[in-house]
Amino acid sequence: MGDEPIRVTVWGEGRHEKRDANVRELYPDGMHATIAAGIASQAGSAVTVRCVALDDPGQGLPAEVLDSTDVLTWWGHIAHDEVSDDLVDRVQEAVLAGMGLVVLHSGHWSKIFKRLMGTSCALRWRNGDDRELVWTVDPTHPVAAGVPSPISIPSQEMYGEFFDIPAPDELVFVSSFTGGEVFRSGCAWRRGRGRVFYFSPGDQDYPVYHHPDVRRVIANAAVWAAPAGPRSSTPIAYAAPDWFVGS
Repeated sequence: MGDEPIRVTVWGEGRHEKRDANVRELYPDGMHATIAAGIASQAGSAVTVRCVALDDPGQGLPAEVLDSTDVLTWWGHIAHDEVSDDLVDRVQEAVLAGMGLVVLHSGHWSKIFKRLMGTSCALRWRNGDDRELVWTVDPTHPVAAGVPSPISIPSQEMYGEFFDIPAPDELVFVSSFTGGEVFRSGCAWRRGRGRVFYFSPGDQDYPVYHHPDVRRVIANAAVWAAPAGPRSSTPIAYAAPDWFVGS
């Protein structure tokens, strides 16, 4: 991206904050605003951050917004089916052309994540006020920079294996819970020219997105997922060796 700041768009479903008093109390400005503030505070001048929501025009991502996004973060839960297939198509095309995507918590069930993974993305879960420990299993990965191991989250929803995803290109974090469950909680893939990161902590019933170490991970993921240059829908060139003869 050179010297220009990374343009991060934080997409949020924005429904729990309107429906549930406990979520409004935890996130009075919306979960997406808290996520955006965390990225801005941790990444500083390396990023510019804006918030959009499902109920905004164009479901938050009209062409002019998506086209000016280097990295998109995605949190959804109860309105996955309301996201239009046209928008999913456009986000997929943007990722394949080089836009980064950071999917958070229940976004594992979003149309766009399932589209990019090609699997059900199903998992086990229990909302039982668990303690989560997020263990770094690849301390050399940029997303793990400056992150303690483990991150201790006192109260959180349990996500457990089996998590029906393709094997990650890079596994960065694994979580454990008080019930003995484990979960691949920080996973990285490449899709076309784009980078995708999934990070699981962040249920709406808990103040997880105020946690400074969670904020650090999400900010690191946004910087890591940023494209190296302008988007391109042109397939990556392959030059055949001189000895190759074929049609």
